[in-house]
Amino acid sequence: MMKVLIADSIASSAVAKLKEEFEVVEHHYTPEELLSEIGKYHAVIVRSATKIPREVIEAGTKLKVIGRAGVGVDNIDVGTATKKGIYVVNSPRASTISVAEMTIALILALGRRVVQASIRTKRGEWPKKEFMGMELFGKKLGFVGCGRIGSEVAVRALAFGMKPIIYDPYLPPELFLKFGADEIIDLGELFEKSDFITIHALLNDETRGMISDREFDLMKPTAYLVNCARGGIVDEEALYVALKEGKIAGAALDVFTVEPVKESKLFELENLYVSPHVAASTKEAQERAGSITAEQIRLVLLGKLPEFCVNARDLKQS
Repeated sequence: MMKVLIADSIASSAVAKLKEEFEVVEHHYTPEELLSEIGKYHAVIVRSATKIPREVIEAGTKLKVIGRAGVGVDNIDVGTATKKGIYVVNSPRASTISVAEMTIALILALGRRVVQASIRTKRGEWPKKEFMGMELFGKKLGFVGCGRIGSEVAVRALAFGMKPIIYDPYLPPELFLKFGADEIIDLGELFEKSDFITIHALLNDETRGMISDREFDLMKPTAYLVNCARGGIVDEEALYVALKEGKIAGAALDVFTVEPVKESKLFELENLYVSPHVAASTKEAQERAGSITAEQIRLVLLGKLPEFCVNARDLKQS
């Protein structure tokens, strides 16, 4: 019987489904343990905690498929997997709504300074005059990338009367029209015009560190930045300087360059909101992610083609 490792927890219903046809082991190995144990498994499922680097893939002599219960696969060496003929599958639609809602929640919280107001009121203060907020109505929301999640954010932003402006070289022209958005060819122009900026791009060589000192210098001093996409896209040192010196009004991060974060000088700043990579952490999203990923694993192990395979084209060519 083929053996499946679930290295990071997924929905129990998805685990039960896999157990109907395969031997399933649920265990979070240390990196060293994973390297020595991976050779026993035909498939492995991870979320964001477990890394699947080159050496693990090379040691996985039985591996047929690696599943990511989520969207981003930057914790998996996809290139090595492809060379070994191993499918890398994910669940790109599972957390779309949850991340979009979190993005809107952070935009609202920043505009009304919800966190600071709550903390100070609980201290017994009543600083009403200090908390003049900002309406979202009529404000320009800049999108750095506008795929599945960005599109859902745009729909919700329109309901608040915001004006989307979008930088996404891969977005079909008809979607710009759908959102009533200005197509921004120059990313710098987006930073100059936006009242709020939200990131919805994958982390790769093109996007790593793409928002740094120069980009913050272009932003309005009243602008807010939200990142629920991937850590590493925003240069955290540059963000610290921008927030400390008032180059922008505030920011909210759900993701960081290195996770988990134990301490950071960013945490000293009142105009920064943070959360521990939880934008996709809703019951509904996790149920969908587990179910979709489990089904992709099942298809590959049964000799069928998966629906969501990030390296399908390269596998065909190899």
